[in-house]
Amino acid sequence: MVILAAESQGLMYRAIKGTKDILPEEVSKWQFVERKAAAVFSLYGFREIRTPIFEETKLFERSIGTATDIVNKEMYTFRVGNESLTLRPENTAPVVRAYVQHSLQRRSSKSRYYYIGPMFRYERPQKGRQRQFHQIGVEVLAEKSPFVDAEVIAMSAHFLEALGIKNFKTAINSVGCANCRKNYRETLRGFLKPLLGKLCGDCNRRYAENPLRVFDCKVESCKRELQNAPVLIDSLCQECQIEFQKVIEYLKILDVDYIIKPVLVL
Repeated sequence: MVILAAESQGLMYRAIKGTKDILPEEVSKWQFVERKAAAVFSLYGFREIRTPIFEETKLFERSIGTATDIVNKEMYTFRVGNESLTLRPENTAPVVRAYVQHSLQRRSSKSRYYYIGPMFRYERPQKGRQRQFHQIGVEVLAEKSPFVDAEVIAMSAHFLEALGIKNFKTAINSVGCANCRKNYRETLRGFLKPLLGKLCGDCNRRYAENPLRVFDCKVESCKRELQNAPVLIDSLCQECQIEFQKVIEYLKILDVDYIIKPVLVL
């Protein structure tokens, strides 16, 4: 009766902008995707982990970086008493936090985890993009080799095929090591400096704080100016070049259809 009265007066409540209800007729589709994810990932030795929906704000500031749009513009942050808490905008940092907190490295020589759940980012709602969105992801901890990289990429392709998705290509890139990125930042700054007057305010801020993030810009005029920007893959050190080539070789062995996309910086 209360709902009917509110509706009759034009006061009917609706889902918050950027969120959506998953109705009963849709739930079976979501469950299908989740079951396929669990089945495929388990074949590769991944186990499910579930972390809290909110964490200390500093966890994301440190892991994602204060120069990113995620931290600067998109996080849902609130205070409770003296604590600053944030609804998780991604789940890598929480998984690593759980791994360290619970000393999971002592329980298994291989630490492979997958997660399924909602994430939260404040951005303009549009088709295929919500403020509460749902993500399936994987993390491999304490294993580092080109084959592991290729294996995870192949597993992702296997998952899409299990969902019945065909005729897709996997975009890959390498961001190298810390030294590669340091050298590339200076190269990119040299390219960007004469363009600062043509770039938006956010790109000017990124230029100073972390120039790699200019590729996140969604302003069309900025995208045009960045078309001829140097790419990180051309700044890889010899060791990183060799590792990236090994990843490519393994992908060919694993029969993964891929393309190299040099502006992928994640």
